[in-house]
Amino acid sequence: HRSSVAPASPSRSPVCDAECRERLGRFPRMAFWPPDVEWHERDVVVPAFRQWLEAQGWETETETEFVDVVAHRGNETIYAEVKGRTNSRPGAGLDTLYGQLLRRMPAEEVGDPNTRFAVVIPTGAEAAALRVPRRVRDLLRIDIYAVSDDGQVERLAD
Repeated sequence: HRSSVAPASPSRSPVCDAECRERLGRFPRMAFWPPDVEWHERDVVVPAFRQWLEAQGWETETETEFVDVVAHRGNETIYAEVKGRTNSRPGAGLDTLYGQLLRRMPAEEVGDPNTRFAVVIPTGAEAAALRVPRRVRDLLRIDIYAVSDDGQVERLAD
């Protein structure tokens, strides 16, 4: 049983999870995310990834076009699926995440060189994310981004 306040990192105050937010009633859930979506995905990985993109001039939206994050900069677009830290092994949800991303790719944009796709993961899940062969990721223009608990984002290169 998870407590209602997530453990704090040394530099941050505790993060209120879904149960805590619902009790407080001050923090709206993201549009289509059910209350059981891991607090880490919703409260750490997505905001850090969005802030990182926005610092580079991207405009971001969440839960748009059925993906977790959509970013636009000029005529460029990134569609991103996000996975937060879970209690299961790191790769358990990544097969599902890749499946969701593939299923949700807008077919008319798959061939567009200005469109990229992203798998956004917490640090520690890199090996699992890299199980999809580089050639396949290159053909589909899928990039992998790792987000640390303190909000640092890194685009992985294998």
